[in-house]
Amino acid sequence: MSHVGVPRGTARKRRRLPALLTAGVLTLPVLAGCGSGGDRTAAVAVVPQDVARAARAQVADGGRVTWAIDALPSTLNAFQADADSATTRITGALLPTLFPLDARGRPRLNPDYLESAKVTETEPRQVVVYRLNQQAVWSDGREIGAPDFVAQWRALSGKDSAYWTARNAGYERIEKIERGADDLEVKVTFAKPYADWRSLFSPLYPKQVTGSPDAFNEGARTTLKATAGPFRLREVDKKTGSVTLTRDPRWWGSRAKLDSLVFKAVEPKDRTEALAEGTVDIADIDSTTAHRIAQAAREGAAGAPAQGPGAPLSPAQALRSWAVAHGSDEEEAAEEQEVRDERAEAAEAYADEQSGLRAYVVRKSLEPAYTQLALNGESGPLADDRVRRAVARALDRQELADTVLKPLGLPAQPLGSHLAVAGQPAYRDGSEALGTQDTEKAQALLAAAGWTREGALDRNDGTKAGSEGEKQKPEKDAEKDAEKDAEKDAEKDAEKSAEKKGSAGRDAADDGKSGEAAREAVPAQDRQPGGAAGAYAPAGTAAPARGADAARGPLGKNGKPLSLRFVLPSGPGSAGLRSVGEKIASMLDTIGIRTVITKVSDDSYFRDHVASGDYDMALYSWPATAYPATDDRPIFAKPVPASDGSLLVEQNYTRVGTDHIDQLFDRAAAELDEKAAQDLMRQADARIWAAAGSIPLFQRPQLVATGKALVNVGAFGLGAPHYQDIGYKAPRAAGPPADGARK
Repeated sequence: MSHVGVPRGTARKRRRLPALLTAGVLTLPVLAGCGSGGDRTAAVAVVPQDVARAARAQVADGGRVTWAIDALPSTLNAFQADADSATTRITGALLPTLFPLDARGRPRLNPDYLESAKVTETEPRQVVVYRLNQQAVWSDGREIGAPDFVAQWRALSGKDSAYWTARNAGYERIEKIERGADDLEVKVTFAKPYADWRSLFSPLYPKQVTGSPDAFNEGARTTLKATAGPFRLREVDKKTGSVTLTRDPRWWGSRAKLDSLVFKAVEPKDRTEALAEGTVDIADIDSTTAHRIAQAAREGAAGAPAQGPGAPLSPAQALRSWAVAHGSDEEEAAEEQEVRDERAEAAEAYADEQSGLRAYVVRKSLEPAYTQLALNGESGPLADDRVRRAVARALDRQELADTVLKPLGLPAQPLGSHLAVAGQPAYRDGSEALGTQDTEKAQALLAAAGWTREGALDRNDGTKAGSEGEKQKPEKDAEKDAEKDAEKDAEKDAEKSAEKKGSAGRDAADDGKSGEAAREAVPAQDRQPGGAAGAYAPAGTAAPARGADAARGPLGKNGKPLSLRFVLPSGPGSAGLRSVGEKIASMLDTIGIRTVITKVSDDSYFRDHVASGDYDMALYSWPATAYPATDDRPIFAKPVPASDGSLLVEQNYTRVGTDHIDQLFDRAAAELDEKAAQDLMRQADARIWAAAGSIPLFQRPQLVATGKALVNVGAFGLGAPHYQDIGYKAPRAAGPPADGARK
């Protein structure tokens, strides 16, 4: 089970941490900025959507499809803190999205709602004019228009604290919204330029939802009084854990092919059984279930057992016959029979399950999300940017990508950007700002930071580690003291390093240098006091087995070992993530870094450890976005001190950031020239790489099981579903024989 971080966006208050959990497949960006080696996009294998495509004429009218989701959504208001992936999936079929993403993750104007939308003025203010589709109406018959835009802007602008909003990015830049030349025109004037204006008003809610704090906060949690999509909301049934949508008769676009679309809560661990029983038609699945479906298909192709008189015995019948034929003693035979009956029942259950799984096909692509190694830079050894960069350069990211993607038959390539994924137009590999895997460089960085093998033996009191005086101390107390001393030493060294580099280092980094020069020039982030202390391994926890290169012992400073606490989820669906974590631990062990893996429950992993800073290293994922200047800024924003002494980190759970990175995001958000904005984002990405708080590893695999008869659904990759086109393949109409047959 993998962990995707919270939905992105600038937040007025911290979002709930839903951590999109996708069983087994690990929760969703080289850069040419700073001259980091040029455009390497061509070398990246782009995985297309895997969807059973069919023209609408080939899709039958009618039918019901059940789509598995992790849990019932806590709210149907996508702008609230507890909105999650289920909220996004359901509202996508119910509400207007003005610029849905195409197969390459690019926003495209939706003609069902807009005739046009464009920037008409840039001076003295940016003005965007939306021309609405004259047929666009809400399900209650009212026209979609300027009042809906105005109500949503006021709710999300951040000016009225009575609205419990989770994100306000972009809306706070709007100065006013007016009716245009007629009721079909909406004129939006911005106080400050906003490059990502296409991200606004999606989804668009009716003014009944956004017009008052009460309606916004509570009214749209379990129902929507008006919708405007191919489907309308029929029922939210908490008892059955399902949300039922039905075809909207007022929909003016292409008529939905399905009569109803049901989203049913099915935990990832239960999806194999649900598929086998036929209770769901579409489900995101893990690699284990994917292999089971493939195995079932192979068995089906080889021929199912014959049925009826004279047919071969089933496995259960054969086992019973054998037991009867070989039972020499009645009691012994009974015991043997009981064991064989249990085995027979298991065999029958397996056969039944495999039979059910033959009704599905697995669609494979790459998710619009990436898995990263997060390094907590707030305190402890990782507060020193040299230690973080050493960890990053010890990693063989290709091996990690191979571990996850190759067994699935997907291209295994490390991700080179924090701000885009392969296939998006903005993708460039900026990893050269940090450097490739290099054990010697990693060891040199650690030595420069004061972590040496000799340091693991030397002590401040003049004794050697392991002397008689040391051995007399209780083992647990000694380890606790070592942890505290190591943390203090690391913090002092980090402060000295920052002072030594000074402003000259910043200037060198900001000049746009690349390669090794950029790596050495970018300083550690400006550190602020406060926040949770770094987490270390509990006393008595054994370290993983060491590689040959680490046989000489771990690195240390003043007799204290360099030890990092690696927090990973413990759930049964998280085995793939833990496998990646164990490989990372082994790689770090070869350069002398002791890694202690701490396993915690899936439910508390994100909330109690990642978000709270109770970790040194962790694995989790972020979704990709078409609007990185807006959506990615809170993920990499420099933490600032709060009035109580703690750090305000927004969504930057690594606590690593710089003023210059923030400035690049701000400039990109205000840059209306798309190419110039992309260049600014590439510069920001290079500096994020150099700061080494977040190390992208690979784009997440996307595995979706769908019924074989379903079309226009599958692994959508970077794109958005067209809900009105999903349905069952129509049977071929009987026609005249082919010319050859007539003869």
